[in-house]
Amino acid sequence: MPRSMTGFGRGDVQEKDRRFKIELRAVNHRYFDFTLKAPRFLHAFEDRIRKRIMQDVSRGKVEVWINFESNSPKDFTIYVNEMYADAYKHALEKLSEKFGLGDVSKQINLSTLLRAPDILVFDKFESAMEDEDSREEIWEMLKHALEAAVETFNKMRLAEGDALVNDILMNRDCALQLIDEIRGRLPQFIEANTMKLKNRLKDLCAKLEANLDEDRMISEIAILIDKSDISEELARLSSHFEQLRDMLLEENAVGRKIDFMVQEMNREANTIGAKSHASELTNLAVELKSVIEKIREQAQNIE
Repeated sequence: MPRSMTGFGRGDVQEKDRRFKIELRAVNHRYFDFTLKAPRFLHAFEDRIRKRIMQDVSRGKVEVWINFESNSPKDFTIYVNEMYADAYKHALEKLSEKFGLGDVSKQINLSTLLRAPDILVFDKFESAMEDEDSREEIWEMLKHALEAAVETFNKMRLAEGDALVNDILMNRDCALQLIDEIRGRLPQFIEANTMKLKNRLKDLCAKLEANLDEDRMISEIAILIDKSDISEELARLSSHFEQLRDMLLEENAVGRKIDFMVQEMNREANTIGAKSHASELTNLAVELKSVIEKIREQAQNIE
C-alpha cells in the first residue's frame, strides 16, 4: 500500500544514566532531503542515520531531531587551558610592572585566574566518544531510539497513505462515471454534429452558388467528424484509470508514476474538451478535469 510523504515519529530510550529522545518529521518534497538536528558530538553518526532513514523513505523532506541527556560522570570532562592561564598571568604581571603596582605575583591566586573565561573548559559529552567502544555503545542506544521513531513514523505514513488511496479511488470511480456518460452521449453528439455540418455545407454552397454532390458532401462531413471524434481519448483515459488502480495496489513508492499518469489524464481530458463542440460534452469534460485535479492534489502527497 502506498505511503504518505507526511509523517511524524518519536523514540525514547533510557539506559542507566543516559537517555535518547528522537523525533522524526517528514513533509512533501520532490526528492529525498535529509536534515539532522543534534548535539555536535552526534554528527559523527549522521551518515548512518541518513542511510537508515533511506531504507524506508525514498523521497520527502525529512528532519531528525535528537536530544541526549546524561547523568554519567564519564560523559563530562573539565580540563585546564594551561597555555591561556600562563598568558593571562603574564599579562597581569606586565600591567603591574608598567603601573608600579608592586609584586603582582603575590596577589594572583586561583580566584583571580578563574575570573578569566576559557581557562576552565567544560567538555560536555565529547568524552562519550573518546574511543571505538564508547562510540559503539552510544550508537547502539541511539539506534534503538531511532528504530522506535521510524516504527511510529511509518505507522502514521501508512495510515495517511491508506486515506489518500481511498480518496483517490473514490475520485477515480467518479471519473469513470463521467467517461461512461460522455461515451453514452457520443452517438447523439455525432448525429447532431453531422446534421449541423451538413446544413452548414448546404448553406455555404448556396451562398457560393456552387454544386456539391451527395457523395462528396458525405466524404467531407466524415473527415470533419473524424477530427472531432473523441473515442480514442476516452479509450486511453479508461486505460489510464485502470493503470492507476493497479499502481495503488503496489508496495513500492509510486508517487512519481502516479504523477506522470495524471499528467497523461489531463492531456486526454483537455483534448476531449477542445474537440467537444456540444455544451453538454464540454461541461462533462470540465467536470472530468476537476476530478483529475483532485486526484493530482492527493497523489502529490504519496511517496
